[in-house]
Amino acid sequence: QVQLAESGGGLVQAGDSLRLSCAASRRTFSGYAVAWFRQAPGKERDFVIATTWSGDRTYYADSVKGRFIISRDNAENTVYLQMNSLKPEDTAVYYCAARIHIATMTAGDYDCWGQGTQVTVSS
Repeated sequence: QVQLAESGGGLVQAGDSLRLSCAASRRTFSGYAVAWFRQAPGKERDFVIATTWSGDRTYYADSVKGRFIISRDNAENTVYLQMNSLKPEDTAVYYCAARIHIATMTAGDYDCWGQGTQVTVSS
């Protein structure tokens, strides 16, 4: 299985941008669909965005559509989450997840997870 490690989280102000990275190790990202989920304190882990293994399709949660962009560099084994126009409600721990081929919006479908990175947006 691929191992994932997120980075890039931090404390920003509302309206700012932030880019998260998800780096794969042990094996290549090639062939894996990759998604980002987030979990705020006391809440369930929610789907944010996902991309297919080829990068030709992207799936968005309504709350981030038009603000978040996912991209992947398979040569570098890295997936990026560009977050723009951040809002306080975007505050959460963000997790990168991967599964073979098919992207879904369900956390239980993913069998590879990173450790998470905290994003805090102040108002």
